[in-house]
Amino acid sequence: MALIADRVARARSGTNPYVICKMTSGWAVIGDVQFLPGYCVLLADPVVSSINDLGRKERGQFLEDMVSIGDAILQVTGAYRINYEILGNSEPELHAHILPRYASEPEDKRRMPVWFYDWANAVRFSSQEHGHLLKAIRAHLRTEA
Repeated sequence: MALIADRVARARSGTNPYVICKMTSGWAVIGDVQFLPGYCVLLADPVVSSINDLGRKERGQFLEDMVSIGDAILQVTGAYRINYEILGNSEPELHAHILPRYASEPEDKRRMPVWFYDWANAVRFSSQEHGHLLKAIRAHLRTEA
């Protein structure tokens, strides 16, 4: 099973430890790496290979949910902006990266796409270290619903 499909299946069964909450279009999850605190992903449910595989209404809902997660991240992290990326090149199932950007990032990184960070050695999500972010984002999303 592909990575995104597996994570969605685990979210449905309640065994995905990164789940923030169920959104109308899928699952809000905190990133399993936290090189930028508050980094999240929206996993489409049902799993499709591309946003182009969705109908007009479903496309709009996915994008609305993506931005709602961004709004929550802005509220709880102090980030100065949010970057949104829907790629699908290495994981060809619809998911959106929701990336807080901070003024405190090194200048050479802050102005570049996040893919220039060292993902392999990035800080892994830890409920002790990052659990407060997951809970705060969840609380914000629930009050917005």
